Amino acid sequence: MADTSTAQWSLLSRVMTAVLAVLAVGGVIVAVASWTYGRSAARQAYDRLLVGAAQDIAESIDVIDGAPLTDLPVSAFGLLGLAADDRITYAVRGPNGGLLTGHETARLPEGLRRRTGDTEFFDAEMQGEPARFVTVVRRFAERDFSGNVTVTVGQTLLARNAMAMTLARGALTAAAFAGAVLIVIAFLVVRSAMRPLGRIADNLLARDPYDLTPMETNVPSEVGVMLVALNRFMLRLDRQVDALRHLISDTAHQLRTPVAAIRAQAELAVEQDTPARQAQRLERLLRRTRSLGELLDQILSRALVIHRTDNAPPVPVDLRDIALAVIEERDHELIAPGVPVALVIGPDPIIVMADEISLREAAKNLLVNAMRHGKPSIRIGVSAQGAVASLWVEDSGSGPSPDVLSRLGGRFESSALAGGTGSGLGLSIVRSVAEAFGGRLCFATTDSGFRAALELPAREERAP
Repeated sequence: MADTSTAQWSLLSRVMTAVLAVLAVGGVIVAVASWTYGRSAARQAYDRLLVGAAQDIAESIDVIDGAPLTDLPVSAFGLLGLAADDRITYAVRGPNGGLLTGHETARLPEGLRRRTGDTEFFDAEMQGEPARFVTVVRRFAERDFSGNVTVTVGQTLLARNAMAMTLARGALTAAAFAGAVLIVIAFLVVRSAMRPLGRIADNLLARDPYDLTPMETNVPSEVGVMLVALNRFMLRLDRQVDALRHLISDTAHQLRTPVAAIRAQAELAVEQDTPARQAQRLERLLRRTRSLGELLDQILSRALVIHRTDNAPPVPVDLRDIALAVIEERDHELIAPGVPVALVIGPDPIIVMADEISLREAAKNLLVNAMRHGKPSIRIGVSAQGAVASLWVEDSGSGPSPDVLSRLGGRFESSALAGGTGSGLGLSIVRSVAEAFGGRLCFATTDSGFRAALELPAREERAP
């Protein structure tokens, strides 16, 4: 099997990759915004220079002998000279559009509608290069001259683009520095947030293999969810290990004496020289063998019940079906042939949330216990009172003494019952099933005899 530990990304790598992706997207947005802002700022700055130069030229126009004349001011070209690498052009035109001075190419492009304002910007080419132009109108209303004189000034875009790039570069440099700081902070925060995971791993590695006690949950809530699930898993595992430990100890505790007795009876049977004595020893050997078989059945039944209560999810079960199935299997006839068993169930379903197989094992053990230690006749039935559903077995006897009642349900309490026969695991199995599904094992003396009942919470919504 391939080692997937190196193929999968760590949580830190995934988080940092997500942070870098967010910062990359943010960097693209900041770059576009910075370039847009830089271009806008550069355009506004150099448009003001163009307007200033055009207005200086317009202010220098005088009307002499009925004709407009201009003396180009040095200040206008001083403003335009701030962009040393850019080329400039200008044109001054009279009311009829005739060129008074300047370059013929500096004109409003054909098809560009002229606005009514005194100042108008437009983009065009200057000798094959992109340029920015402004047209300023000066109106004259004198005795010997009346009309509009337009001044158009153009400049290439080298200085504008350089300024826009400088502003964008500055903004991107600041954004890159801030992004680097955010990456470092995110790395430290993520490492700090994942530190509890490292402590949990160290705690697990330092634990004894048999230490399944819950771990401390004083961690952040996001990690606490995982830790609570881990503690629940460890609790289930602890119950499984405990059941296995009990199974081994029960087997060692209970099988040692029967096996030794069987071996002794077999040796005595072999040594007997008369058929009568040999038959007697063989009969005792048979009884011991049957007792051992019943003991093994109960030990395995208890292990099965504990295993299923931890692994089989509770489902709706009708207790009437459990009682009916126990009667129909007729296993009780092998224990006490000829002893009548009555079934007492009603027409309405009695639903509980449990495991059907575990409930069957519990019902069988209740019935076997009553047939071995009770008095005929025997009754098995179900009933419900309020929120409590009951699966019970009742015999016609008066039941054990109060001292014995206090010890019923414990493991290996065979001496508590009449005759001291049996392994004492039957009622222990019933109690385990009851506790697994939120119920209890109860004993009571009724008008008709002694009753042992498995009580469970009844399901509110009953089956139709």
